[in-house]
Amino acid sequence: MVVSINTRIPIAHALLLTWFFLSIFSVIYIIHIWYFRVNVVFYAALVDSIIAVTLTIIFMLLTGFSKRFLTSEKFLLTVIWLLLGYSISISVPTVIDRSLSFYILEKIDQRGGGIRLDAFEEIFIKEYMIEHHLIDIRLTEQLESGTIKIEDKCVRLTNNGHLIAQASRWFRQNLLAKERKIFGEYSDKLTDPFRNSPVKVHFDYSC
Repeated sequence: MVVSINTRIPIAHALLLTWFFLSIFSVIYIIHIWYFRVNVVFYAALVDSIIAVTLTIIFMLLTGFSKRFLTSEKFLLTVIWLLLGYSISISVPTVIDRSLSFYILEKIDQRGGGIRLDAFEEIFIKEYMIEHHLIDIRLTEQLESGTIKIEDKCVRLTNNGHLIAQASRWFRQNLLAKERKIFGEYSDKLTDPFRNSPVKVHFDYSC
């Protein structure tokens, strides 16, 4: 019995088109962030990736590349480009924009390469919150996402926001690590961060 292996799939052409997609995506993203307004970094990068996928498909259809792929292969390539664009959008600009870990590294570098361990709490409260406009940016993102609304100086969850909060809390309690290393100790503290919250706060901020 002879087994034939299908070597017709043009890997080199698929890689070339993927390189084209990544190049177009990079150019569109740079133009977008340099010359246009951005409401939410992740959404902006995601839109850029979708535009890049569309242009790549058009390029493929208008050139000889289209004839080198089966319809199913064109579909799979499109899916790969969409997933690649999504992965890049959330893993690079979004992570750098939101990451406290990157901020810590940048802050240590800004302070000459070293910061006292006992100073970080004050840095987070008095510098991080201000330098990154943390409250304004995060509330803006939630407003744009439709998870909150602001009425009479009160921030309230929308129905979507409530569902996402419930799903997030369930995932945190059930599907995050029960033994996570925190400064030399393994603990489940982050599976329920509200566990040790004070019953009564110093002031009432409910509305």
